[in-house]
Amino acid sequence: MAAGEPLVIEEVVVDPPKAHEVRIKIVCTSLCHSDVTFWRMKDFPGVFPRIFGHEAFGVVESVGEHVEELAAGDAVVPTFLGQCSQCVDCRSARSNMCTNPRFAVRPGMPRDDTTRFSDGEGNPLHHFLGVSSFSEYTVVDVTQVVRVNPAMPPSKACLLSCGATTGVGAAWKLAKVEPGSSVAIFGLGAVGLAVAEGARICGASKIIGVDLNPEKLELGKEFGVTHFINPKEVGDKPVSQAIIEITEGGADYCFECIGLAALMNDAFQSSREGWGKTIILGVEMHGAPVSLSSREILHGKCVMGSLFGGVKPKQDIPVLADKYLNKELQLDKFITHEVDLENINEAFDLLLQGKSLRCTIWMDKDQ
Repeated sequence: MAAGEPLVIEEVVVDPPKAHEVRIKIVCTSLCHSDVTFWRMKDFPGVFPRIFGHEAFGVVESVGEHVEELAAGDAVVPTFLGQCSQCVDCRSARSNMCTNPRFAVRPGMPRDDTTRFSDGEGNPLHHFLGVSSFSEYTVVDVTQVVRVNPAMPPSKACLLSCGATTGVGAAWKLAKVEPGSSVAIFGLGAVGLAVAEGARICGASKIIGVDLNPEKLELGKEFGVTHFINPKEVGDKPVSQAIIEITEGGADYCFECIGLAALMNDAFQSSREGWGKTIILGVEMHGAPVSLSSREILHGKCVMGSLFGGVKPKQDIPVLADKYLNKELQLDKFITHEVDLENINEAFDLLLQGKSLRCTIWMDKDQ
């Protein structure tokens, strides 16, 4: 397997967990744009052969030494971002960037950078984001495993492992959207719609979706979007001006969910002077820098970065699970397709063609 080539289904060896590690039997997983980004990447940290996948639900099969918070049989979701609950960042309400071990895109496990996967000939296979959920079994560091209510349907719990939590968390935990406030979201993919859902839960009165796909108009309404802007349909008027007019001065909160420097600037231009916040969720896909007006910064606007929506996984994901079970959080409509693991390349095709939000990939749905 090389960059951009179809994934291959084959038997692999998954080692037992070492100290501070958990081996998980994956029930279902799903495909995220981050998987596609690194699948296409020819240079480091794009390394091959690699087992992708980082959004999943499973059951603990076994635990290594010094793992006390989890046991075989626990329903869990793995996360790309850890929470040790002991480091300075974990103990602070100001950060979700656990430093024990620190997040990085590694080819191996976070504590020793070695692999727990090998092929039939004993050759090592690389991990992805410490999760590698496109496998019936995987080994994950205990800091990256969150126990969830077993009443959660597997396909819905899977969404809390990355995309839905990232978007909802950005509105709820990071921006702290207030009731009656205005929100503008650039990009209504799965993460952008999750931001809309989070803003809806927080009580935002105006939720503006910006997307080039006209089909997102009706879809956005299902997640709380109250106004829709297609940049192709505003003529010579900048999108920022349209948002300023709708909000009578600029949105209180703007979220960039695509990963383009030009859109990050548009989002910043669309925010209100005095207190407007622009939250960047998208990773700039070309590595381009962002250029912002220093005058507007001086006038009170600010920009915030967001990794995993500011969520502390072990603390906040169980809260989101309860919100779903209490019918406060909508997750069902994110799932647009389902396939078996053998047909995982169909999930890639659907995402690349813009036909799916989330495609659930089942290991064995009949189990």
